[in-house]
Amino acid sequence: MKNKTVGITTTIPCEVLIAAGYNVVDLNNIFVTSENYKKFIDIAETEGFPKSCCAWQKGIFGACIDKNFKEIVGVTEGDCSNTKALEEVLDMKGIKIYPFSFPQSHNIQDIKLSIDNFMNTFNVSFDKVEKVRQRINKIRCLVKYLDELTYKENKVSGFENHLYQVSSSDFNGDIYKFESDIKNKIEEVKKREPFTQQLRLGFIGVPPMPCDIYDYVEKFNARFVYNEVQREFAFPRALQAKNIYEQYYDYTYPYDIKFRLKEIKKQIKERKIDALIHYTQAFCHRQIEDIVIKNELNIPVLNIEGDRLNFLDARTKIRLEAFLDMLQDLIIMNKQVTL
Repeated sequence: MKNKTVGITTTIPCEVLIAAGYNVVDLNNIFVTSENYKKFIDIAETEGFPKSCCAWQKGIFGACIDKNFKEIVGVTEGDCSNTKALEEVLDMKGIKIYPFSFPQSHNIQDIKLSIDNFMNTFNVSFDKVEKVRQRINKIRCLVKYLDELTYKENKVSGFENHLYQVSSSDFNGDIYKFESDIKNKIEEVKKREPFTQQLRLGFIGVPPMPCDIYDYVEKFNARFVYNEVQREFAFPRALQAKNIYEQYYDYTYPYDIKFRLKEIKKQIKERKIDALIHYTQAFCHRQIEDIVIKNELNIPVLNIEGDRLNFLDARTKIRLEAFLDMLQDLIIMNKQVTL
């Protein structure tokens, strides 16, 4: 019997869905990788979504309708504040909605209750879910190794690092093909000469719509060696978790900014990051977190905002160039002071 397909609005315990015999597809990835991504936004706005609504939410809705999804898992706590309303519109369209929550209490017992309820909804046992988790963790180890090749050996580009980690939310709908693809990618990059860009950047915040940011910064002697949220989608600490409850307790993205910042600070130090680009989406509540981030971190942070475009606009390019020029000047100044 062919597996059924379920769409997801963000990273969730996909182990449960796979154990229940589903193919899991991240609607975000359908939207942002489409050559005609604007049509998904147009579908939502034609339906009545306001101009002031986040483009990601409109893209998710449009992808769901255009690709004729029948079942969706939506995260109603711990992600976008608009997801609940999105689910109500999808439900109106006759689409089956399965809600999931990352409890804001960030209490392990509350997380266990949420995941147990999720397992009960799909009628799968803890043991079966753990077996799937162990299988998937083998793939996550490969993604983690690719990440290490990015910042330890400088052989993986910022975009490649982004792509394989962000794809770990659903493993491109096929864990076996994804495993094969990343093994081939690892063999390819190991044969490369290391990248030589001097500035080491971190990318924090939601994954970007304008993915050309990775290639653009490389024109200015800079390279991304850290993608915060994308890395969390790949669960780099999954092997340290005793079970699925601990794994999703340790997942930083859905919880408060202080919990996220602990891991960000650790990665800044480990990866020797010179500065951060904080990407936020227009009309998103996470924009306000930039205030806390800049107050808590002791390295330069540039906040850039995206909306409907999947490429950098002229203003953002100018701001990035000025920021990277300033960083180069700081490095030269520090070298002179050291001498």
